[in-house]
Amino acid sequence: MHELLDAARAGDQDAFGQLVGPWRGELHAHCYRMLGSDADAEDAVQETLLRAWTGLSGYDDRGSIRPWLYKIATNRCLTLIERRGRQELPVGDVPWLEPYPESRLAWTASLSPEARVLALESVELAFVASLQHLSALQRAVLLLRDVLAFAAREVAELLETSVAAVNSALQRARAVVSSVPRQQSALAEAERDLVRRYMAAWEAGDVDTIVAMLAEDAKYSMPPLPEWFSGRVAIRSFLVDGPLRKEWRFLPARANGQLAFGTYRWDGSRFVPGGLDVLVLRGPEIVEVVSFLEADFPSFGLPSSLSR
Repeated sequence: MHELLDAARAGDQDAFGQLVGPWRGELHAHCYRMLGSDADAEDAVQETLLRAWTGLSGYDDRGSIRPWLYKIATNRCLTLIERRGRQELPVGDVPWLEPYPESRLAWTASLSPEARVLALESVELAFVASLQHLSALQRAVLLLRDVLAFAAREVAELLETSVAAVNSALQRARAVVSSVPRQQSALAEAERDLVRRYMAAWEAGDVDTIVAMLAEDAKYSMPPLPEWFSGRVAIRSFLVDGPLRKEWRFLPARANGQLAFGTYRWDGSRFVPGGLDVLVLRGPEIVEVVSFLEADFPSFGLPSSLSR
């Protein structure tokens, strides 16, 4: 590392790339958790790397460069949050949260099985949505302590605050997100069965089967539209009066480390993107469907259209 650092400080951009490259994926995931937006996370990472490049002369080399990069990234996110205000999941009349492409999680392949499960859980939609209800400081502290496993003193140094302030923010943050369910322990076979049944029901226009797969308290939302529906009765009425009047094709996908579908509606000549549906599961039941109407299909490995 010392040789790469010396070369980077001397202006070698390739050396800098080798120095920070191993951390880019996890930095992006961290910025996504903070900001709730894939696009904003990319901007934050680019700004982080630019600031790291221009600030190498002031970097105090005390081991891994990782904490220093996280300090820059976290503070950049805090600035963006302060500028724009909160961004929350569209349940009620709040702004929308973006899905996270599965391709962004390629860096987790090198982790141990246990660490990979934790990494995937930390970008699940419900967890990231719950983070948006925290203050910026609480969000940063929770992620740095509970997701990234920095010590309280390290977090205090990164955020330039006291250990007492870190512990207080962490306690309040944990109280908000403690009830958020995790899905990574779901059985693969059960998920495959759900995929088959859900796709078949939608493509057949079978509202009874779709509704039967929902939990009694299920929610259905369509960012960026403000409308949302809660409970089987309301969701059934919405589906019958709206989406199920069209012909659909579904393709399985992944977003936020979770089950998702690229949905395509028939426009008279071909099937065109309708939305990226991210499903939140509780056991065998679907407790929430978040249909991102403006998702970028190619970034999720989905074709731009389908033929019959």
